[in-house]
Amino acid sequence: MTDYVRRAGLSVATELADLIEGQVLPGLPVGAEEFWAGYAGILRDLVPQNLALLNTRETMQAQIDDWLTARKGQPWDGTAYRAFLEEIGYIVPEGPDFSIGTENVDDEIARVAGPQLVVPITNARFALNAANARWGSLYDALYGTDALPGAPEGKGYDPKRGAQAVAWAAEFLDTTVPLKTISHTEVSEYFREGKELMARSASGVHGFKDPHVFVGYAEEGATATYMLRHNGLHIGLLIDPSHPVGRDSAAGLRDVLLESALTAIQDCEDSVACVDAADKVLAYANWLGLMKGDLSETFEKGGETMTRVLAPDMALTAPDGSDLSLQGRSLQLVRNVGHLMTTDAVLFEGEETPEGMLDAMVTVTCAMHDLAKTEGPRNSRTGSVYVVKPKMHGPEEVAFADRLYADVEAVLGLPLNTVKLGVMDEERRTSVNLSECLRQVKDRVVFINTGFLDRTGDEIHTSMQAGAFVPKADMAKAGWLAAYEQGNVDTGLTLGLQGKGQIGKGMWAKPDKMAEMLEAKIGHPMAGANCAWVPSPTAATLHATHYHQVDVFARQNELKGREAASLDALLTPPLLSGRNLTDEEVTREVENNCQGILGYVVRWIDQGVGCSKVPDINDVGLMEDRATLRISSQYLANWLLHGLVSEDQVEDALRRMAVKVDAQNAGDPAYTPMAPDFDGVAFAAARDLIFTGVAQPSGYTEPVLHARRREAKEKAQ
Repeated sequence: MTDYVRRAGLSVATELADLIEGQVLPGLPVGAEEFWAGYAGILRDLVPQNLALLNTRETMQAQIDDWLTARKGQPWDGTAYRAFLEEIGYIVPEGPDFSIGTENVDDEIARVAGPQLVVPITNARFALNAANARWGSLYDALYGTDALPGAPEGKGYDPKRGAQAVAWAAEFLDTTVPLKTISHTEVSEYFREGKELMARSASGVHGFKDPHVFVGYAEEGATATYMLRHNGLHIGLLIDPSHPVGRDSAAGLRDVLLESALTAIQDCEDSVACVDAADKVLAYANWLGLMKGDLSETFEKGGETMTRVLAPDMALTAPDGSDLSLQGRSLQLVRNVGHLMTTDAVLFEGEETPEGMLDAMVTVTCAMHDLAKTEGPRNSRTGSVYVVKPKMHGPEEVAFADRLYADVEAVLGLPLNTVKLGVMDEERRTSVNLSECLRQVKDRVVFINTGFLDRTGDEIHTSMQAGAFVPKADMAKAGWLAAYEQGNVDTGLTLGLQGKGQIGKGMWAKPDKMAEMLEAKIGHPMAGANCAWVPSPTAATLHATHYHQVDVFARQNELKGREAASLDALLTPPLLSGRNLTDEEVTREVENNCQGILGYVVRWIDQGVGCSKVPDINDVGLMEDRATLRISSQYLANWLLHGLVSEDQVEDALRRMAVKVDAQNAGDPAYTPMAPDFDGVAFAAARDLIFTGVAQPSGYTEPVLHARRREAKEKAQ
């Protein structure tokens, strides 16, 4: 049971009040009375608007369902459909020209392109790993993954494997920061000569083709760090002849250090399982630690006790002898939840209150500790707070978010637009009105991002009554998806987001498949995205090489003015349209989705794990969060609705796949098997998501997951 205290007419969970009043507010120019009174005022003013917006979602979806149902079996009429969407206000008219006017944006978001990590804020170790992933060892990233063919042999360091990594890195250096007349493989010594970095070889002394790539150094005896910069990203040559790798290098080069995760999203949303006040307090406490700079985590690894803290800035000397400080941590953004869910952490007149509003109030207040810093390690050097806002449907909801954060700023005494917003373009009503959505936040937007999984989940739910959708593998090739991905980039460039914010692309979901990632993910910077999501610090280091291969801002200039993506294509759902699937194809798709749902849900419900590497049906580890769950459950709901599969077939697949998931988790002592009784809360949650999928608001998984997780926690007490 949650205990409450009264604050400004609100019932506030005691543990939340203790966190706010005991840890968050001390040291800030905001008192507890002012904080709670201000938040109570926001709730009184905005909760009715929030409810009205959610009602609009349901009303429009019902209108679309009726329109599609009335035309079931008829040829698709895109012209009539578009006219209908305009008539009901789903598509809004475009207003006069405007430009993004956001100011005071840190370089990592506005002027440098690179990888972006997304991690659950409730896991302090992961949060710290992401924050410290600003710098990564290229040698380690290559040596320990399938980015190189084969694998290390024996225990300890494998010199042959090490030589592979060294050769790959040398080719990377030759391409990125080449020397004038020789390869980096021929260097016997790197040394400074005046303001330049030079390389010695058997044939003499050589400079870099572009001497300006050398930006800083640190030297101590035989060890040194020589810092280079290319496409705005730093590359460090680490010299240490006494190191096992450095000993084998004629130049003493023991590693190549890459600036990797420029930014990291600390996630309060899809990758966490926060269902009550205790969960929210954990999330907020970790975010507070990141903003204060004192977050730490002690854990056991390899039989040793280790403590992780935030990395310091890197102190170097510039070529002209002046001091040079490089940021030691990725720039932190925090993802708040959307408009749908409520929380028991704060009650108003006995009712739960919107979770997204509490996120806004608390995460921005926590970030004021960073804003108060004037020197030393900081997150934002421009005085900004970066919030990513997901799952908004259309311009009115984006305008509501703008109002919410403006009200929070007013209560906290912050200048207007201190809070910068990232707008997740993952709902169709936002995609088709993206320009008008961004108009609502034109002076605070710093981020627009596409996401295949959530966007596909909404695509299916919005057009649920239109017919059966093509299998998941075919969805990635559908015309609407190409129009969506291009339209997002085009809109950002047209409105002047270049140089002021990020145009982002989605997650690489296979953390163990780095060779495949190196082949495929260069497509994101080539598409004009100046950031893209990665699942680990190692993946960030390898993906960083793509931003050296592609000058993203030059690429964006090439893409400006191309023919606009087709709105008609964006509005055409990828239906089977008479195509017949074989029994084998249907069975494979149903089993694949059932296995994925169960593998994720069982950890969410039983263990409170919101994001993890879940083995797929072929035992390939995939990063799963609520977005992957949404698409899988909506697929099965759609196929059930249109008779491609029966409830009995799905029930049978769920039971068979539960046995497989149990086997995949046999080594986890905290795991509770679903078979043979199939009467656990997690299995029931998976069934709910599928069999009530048509009725779930916008196809979201949160209502089912939250209710079932609370049930599981109560049973465990």
